[in-house]
Amino acid sequence: MALVDDIRGEQRDDQRWRAVMARDKDADGTFVFAVRTTGIYCRPSCPARRPKRENVELLDSPALAEAAGFRPCKRCRPADGDEGSDITALIAAACRHIERSRSLPSVTELAQTAMMSRAHFQRTFKAVTGLTPKGYAEAVRTRRLHAELAGAPTVTDAMYASGFSSSGRFYESARDRLGMPPAAYRAGGLDVTIAFAVAGTSLGAVLVAGTDAGICAVLLGDDPDLLARDLQDRFPRAALGPGDERFHRWVAAVVGQIERPDAASALPLDVQGTAFQRQVWEALRSVPVGTTTTYAELARRIGRPTAVRAVAQACGANHLAVLVPCHRVVRTDGSLSGYRWGVDRKAELLRREAPSL
Repeated sequence: MALVDDIRGEQRDDQRWRAVMARDKDADGTFVFAVRTTGIYCRPSCPARRPKRENVELLDSPALAEAAGFRPCKRCRPADGDEGSDITALIAAACRHIERSRSLPSVTELAQTAMMSRAHFQRTFKAVTGLTPKGYAEAVRTRRLHAELAGAPTVTDAMYASGFSSSGRFYESARDRLGMPPAAYRAGGLDVTIAFAVAGTSLGAVLVAGTDAGICAVLLGDDPDLLARDLQDRFPRAALGPGDERFHRWVAAVVGQIERPDAASALPLDVQGTAFQRQVWEALRSVPVGTTTTYAELARRIGRPTAVRAVAQACGANHLAVLVPCHRVVRTDGSLSGYRWGVDRKAELLRREAPSL
């Protein structure tokens, strides 16, 4: 039954996207579309220029869009005249309460505010947002930490301003949240050494970057300079260099895996992302060469069957092309969905992997 629901969900999203592209006024009030790159959500009939499909979330209501952190479009005013679902409105209010709080409110407190039992609130919150209340609070805290480290006088000031009450817990989780020590992140990667190299492949250029811990980025594109600039923009003060012999063996292995997926070798990875993203990426790495999966299947695999959209976002945030094989995610009907490095590259990667079935 869950599989049937997931298939229906993907079919519904396809119908909704067609309504967005047609600026169908009859679809207004039935759903909204939100654009990740701008943080804005709109009515299906909004006259604004259409975004790329891979940057769009299709949400049931304005309340749900605002619970996910999106702002209403000032042009089409999608929230005007919409009373919204009582449930999603209550969850949106709980999200705002979490965002305003310095520390995580207890689930009991949040449930009481929403006038639900504790268990019902937890189930409903996860169904609406794709995260548990604790997971949502951790994501808010991580975003706050990124912002505070950029402007706070010291790392300690940023720690307390982000809602951490214990320096021990802060430093225990800091590398997972930031990918490096907090002081280095605050300094734009200062004192962090990142080796990188750009190589040519039959799919275009590939940039491979790595730390002492392992490969931290594999980026595909047509312009080597743009790939290098992408890495440099992320860590403007990191020490970027050519790397040692071990690193160049990693680069050769990555190129080899692009050209011959059946010759995949185990490479050390320095995976940097949220706990949820790493969970999704680990599940992707278990998808065998020559096979495909769907966002719904991935969500079930990690025990989060209602978090299909959150799983899709985690796939879109993957910065380890091929090594974390998000190209193996397709629609339920087998057609190709979006791909950060281009659908043509995705199709070619899958074609190369097909003989190994």
